[in-house]
Amino acid sequence: MIARLFQQLLIQPQDVAPSDDALEVIGTFNPGVVLHGGEVTLMVRVAERPRARRTGFTPLPRWQAGRVVTEWAADDEIEPLDPRVVRRKADGLLRLTFTSHLRAMRSPDGRSIQEWDVSRFLPREPWEEYGVEDPRIVKIGDRYWITYVAVSRHGAATALASTQDFLTIDRHGIIFCPENKDVLLFPEAIGGAYAALHRPTTAHPFCRPEMWLAKSPDLFHWGSHQPLHSGRDAWEADRVGGGAPPLRTEAGWLEIYHASRRPQAAGVVGAYTAGALLLDLEDPSRVLGCTRQSLWEPEAPYELTGFVPRVVFPTGIVARDDRLQVYYGAADTSTAVAELPLADVISSCVAS
Repeated sequence: MIARLFQQLLIQPQDVAPSDDALEVIGTFNPGVVLHGGEVTLMVRVAERPRARRTGFTPLPRWQAGRVVTEWAADDEIEPLDPRVVRRKADGLLRLTFTSHLRAMRSPDGRSIQEWDVSRFLPREPWEEYGVEDPRIVKIGDRYWITYVAVSRHGAATALASTQDFLTIDRHGIIFCPENKDVLLFPEAIGGAYAALHRPTTAHPFCRPEMWLAKSPDLFHWGSHQPLHSGRDAWEADRVGGGAPPLRTEAGWLEIYHASRRPQAAGVVGAYTAGALLLDLEDPSRVLGCTRQSLWEPEAPYELTGFVPRVVFPTGIVARDDRLQVYYGAADTSTAVAELPLADVISSCVAS
C-alpha cells in the first residue's frame, strides 16, 4: 500500500439537510470531482430513506413526479440481501432501501467545503425512479460532462449530462443500457474518437469481474467494446470497475479503480479497495502496467464503519503538482479525500 500524505473526512450525512422533511440523510459519498473556476467542485451522491417506521414493514422509496413516495413491503414478503438491497419473494425482483440524488458543492482548496448546496440534480425520468448515483466528471471543450448511474425497475443504466456552470445541467439520456455502471470518460479524444471505461454486470459468472473499454464519435453513441482488465487477486476477486476518470500523465493514462473482495458471509459486502492501471496514451486498450496489490485499504474509522463497512471507493482526482488529491466514498456513508504521491502511484503499476 502507498502511504497517504494527507487525509481528511470532508462531508458527513449530518452536514446535509434532506430533500424533504419526511426523509433522513444516511449517506453523502462517491462524488464526481473537477476543477472549475480554479476551485474544486464536487457532485456528491446524497442517499436518503424515509424517517417513518411501521412494525413488520420495510419502507421502499422511489421518485415520482418530482418527489419521493414510499411503498411499504411486509417483512415476511421480502428477503434482505445486504444493507442496501431487498428481494421480493413473490417475483425475485430487487428494490433499494433508500434513494439518491446529487448535490454540487464547492471547495477552494480541495480540503474543506465552503459552499454546501450550489445546486441539486434530482431524479426526473422514469429510468431514474430509484435514484441517480455515483457521478463522474470530466471537462471536454467548454463543457463539463457527467456520467451517472440511473436506477429504476429496469435496472442500473448509465446516463449522460453536461453543464457549463453546475447551476443548469442538461440531460442527454442513457448511453449504456442496464446492467452497466462505473462509466468514465477520457477527458479528450484519442485518435479521432472518444473513449470510456465501463463495467458490465451480469448474473452469470462466465468470467472474473472485468472492466471494459468503449469508443464513440460523439459521446452519445458507443461501440467497439472490448475487455480491458479483470480481477486476478483476492482483493479484486468480487468486483472490478472504474474509479476516478483517467488522468493524463507523462507515463500514460493513469486509472485509479475500485475493487472488492468476495464476501465472507451472506448479508455482508466484501471490503472495497483501490488499485491502479497505466494505459498507453495513444491506445488505451494497451495496459502498460497495473498494481499487484491495492493502493490503499479501509483503515480510518470512517472507512471501517458506516452504512456499508470497510469501503474506500475512489471517484475523482485533482492533480496538484507531484501529488494527487483522490476523492472517494467511505463506508457508503461519507466523502473523504486522500493525497498520494504521483510518482509512487505510477511506480506501483508494474508491467503485466
